[in-house]
Amino acid sequence: MSDFATLIYETADRVATITLNRPERMNAINEAMPGEIRAAVERAEADPDVHVIVVRGAGKGFCGGYDLVEYAEAEGEIPGSQDMPWDPTVDYAMMSQNTRDFMTLWRSTKPTIARIHGAAAAGGSDIALCCDFVVMAEDARIGYPPSRVWGVPTPAMWVYRLGVQQAKRMMMTGDLIDGREAERIGLALEAVPEAELDAAVDRLAGRLKGVPRNQLMMTKTVVNQAYDAMGLSNTQMVSTFFDGVARHSPEGVWFRERAQEVGFKQAVAERDSGAPIAEGASKPPHRRG
Repeated sequence: MSDFATLIYETADRVATITLNRPERMNAINEAMPGEIRAAVERAEADPDVHVIVVRGAGKGFCGGYDLVEYAEAEGEIPGSQDMPWDPTVDYAMMSQNTRDFMTLWRSTKPTIARIHGAAAAGGSDIALCCDFVVMAEDARIGYPPSRVWGVPTPAMWVYRLGVQQAKRMMMTGDLIDGREAERIGLALEAVPEAELDAAVDRLAGRLKGVPRNQLMMTKTVVNQAYDAMGLSNTQMVSTFFDGVARHSPEGVWFRERAQEVGFKQAVAERDSGAPIAEGASKPPHRRG
């Protein structure tokens, strides 16, 4: 049913299901996954029998973000982490392509549903929030921890989904919130016990798949157009550029060096401890405030 390396694509009863399928790495994003998501969405778009697209994760969670073993611990120059001096246009070209790939879920004429269990963290939250609807397990978690150091969410969907104050809270703190909190603040449409998650997604998909495809396209386009008018594309351009800056700032360089030295789990623990990030670092960055 699938010829993809990082995901599984299946269709049944007017629903296309895209399953992120790197469970041994918490479905972490590698170089291939963004383009494969785009290709799967395009396949669903071209299928007249598909009315709804569901995105889910294999194994213990939805998606843990970019593969930090591949991107943070690896030695030498890699995509997303250039040797200095770095060329921001090269970084922007790469990350803006990833953003466009994820945004096919938003731009698709067919409604998209993110089914979240476990965690949708960092880049995993990017994928989830590019979907039209988010349905979560109550104990699942969502957030963008790299906004503390080493990243800015390139699709920039937090502000468009949450408004100013909650968006600033999520982006400035890097908090991971559970499904109950996500539902309370309007980030998730619904949060249910994990045992009931499939049923909740099926209920929503069932309501949507009974609507003609042309009606779904027209109503979704109306809503998306409002967000385009609010400057979504320009916001994504700025956030994608700043994401590259964040990975090449003194603090960002420290984080990668620390991950290479002690592993990304320890580096993340130090980053998120609340202490100044230079503590314990072998090559502390020059802090500017």
